[in-house]
Parts: sequence; structure tokens; C-alpha cells
Amino acid sequence: MDDKQPTIAETMKGDAPEILVHRYSEGTWSKTSAHVPGEMELTVYINGQELVTIMCTPTKLTNLVLGFLLSEGIITSMKDVAMMRVCEDDSLAEVRLTNQDFKMPTKRTLTSGCGGGASFTTEGQKVDSQLVITPEEALSLMKQLQDKMDLYQLSGGVHASALADAKKLLVVAEDIGRHNTLDKIQGECLLRGIPVKDGVLLSTGRISSEMVRKAAKMRVPVVISRTSPTGRAIQMANEWDISLIGYARGNRLIVYSHPERLGQ
Repeated sequence: MDDKQPTIAETMKGDAPEILVHRYSEGTWSKTSAHVPGEMELTVYINGQELVTIMCTPTKLTNLVLGFLLSEGIITSMKDVAMMRVCEDDSLAEVRLTNQDFKMPTKRTLTSGCGGGASFTTEGQKVDSQLVITPEEALSLMKQLQDKMDLYQLSGGVHASALADAKKLLVVAEDIGRHNTLDKIQGECLLRGIPVKDGVLLSTGRISSEMVRKAAKMRVPVVISRTSPTGRAIQMANEWDISLIGYARGNRLIVYSHPERLGQ
């Protein structure tokens, strides 16, 4: 075969560029094309001051920025946003707040997001909800999410999350970063006026403490994943009355906290 390394030849801009690769299968090499997940740095400016740079997939960037600001308590509604401009080509988002006296946060916590993440708050709150779902409903929602993972089906290498009620998905987001998917969901719900309280959050990735904090901020009482939560995530979910469900695959799942939300 050709000893040269595969050369990236982008044929499309955005979330899944197509590149040339060398594929090995059953003892034979071949040249072919493959889609890979896009990645970019997006720097967010608040009132002309740099707030944070987010590593992300270049989709739903407006939703991502709004969701991040909402999650971090920088805004509480669209009334707090006087102006917003997101420019993918320049890799920046400019936000002007109605509060011109806004003080930039000074403490930043690096999170365990696979795309790299930062948070300016670690606070959470108990979730007061009467929501109860069945194991069958939880597994059905996860199956629906798998069927809606368009970018993953094209390129792989990304996480997907969704907000749902007990029966159906309401909003779906994909990104290289697990945390980014939740921010994109929050931002889209803010723009579309979709209530997040008493919803169900689903994710294909590991559930970290930061993701549980975001769920608590959204007042979501049930979080479901195809894989495992961390120990700290379980501790926080227990404290904040969130039912944490892992390994939701096929006809099986594991409940790590508050099983009463699944009728136990």
C-alpha cells in the first residue's frame, strides 16, 4: 500500500467533513472516504469581555451559547440578552446583556467533559417533582434517541442527548462534548419556549457530576444513560432527589438513586 499518511481533504464544511482514509479489512487495503465529526473552538464574549472558549461540534451554536449562559446563571431568560451574534467563520459569539453592570465570574472549574469543559458554579438544588416513569418507558426513550442520532450514524465520534417526556423525545442534540449537548438542549428549549421542568434527560455518554448539576438546574428529576454514572454523580443525584439510571440498553437498566421514580 501507499506509505503516505491519509491526507485530510475536506469536501464539506461543518459538522461532518469527508476525508480520504486507508481502510484495512480481511487482509486487504483500500482507499476510501469517511466522514469524521467536526470540531471547533468557540470563544464567548460577554459585554466585550472574553468569558470562555468551548470546544464543540459546529452545530446549533446559538443554542449552545444560550444554554451555557443559562446553566451558569449568567442569564435567566431571553430578556437578559440585549444582542447576540454567533460567527462560525470567526469562531466567536458576542453577547450583550441588558445588565451593563455584569461582573465577570472569577472562579472557573475544569470539568471532565471529553471535549473539555469549564463551569463557573458548582451549586445545585433539590428537584421537587412527582414524575414517575416505568422501566419500559425509560428503555423506549433510549431506543428513540439511538434512532435520532443522525450525526453519529454519519461519522461516529459524538455524544447525543435528549429532553423527553415519559413517552417521546422533545429536543435532541449531538456534540463531541457530553456537557455541550445539555447546553444545546437548554438553549433550544429557551428559544422555542419548551418547558424543561419535570422532563427526562437522556445521554449516550457517562453521567458526570457536572451533568447532574445541569439536570438539577433544569429541574429534571430523571437522567438516563447508556453507560455508567460517576460516584460523585450518584452522590449528588441522591442529595438532589434525581433518579439516575445507567446501562439502559435493550431490556435492561440499573437504577443508582431514587428508585421510587421508577415505581420501586
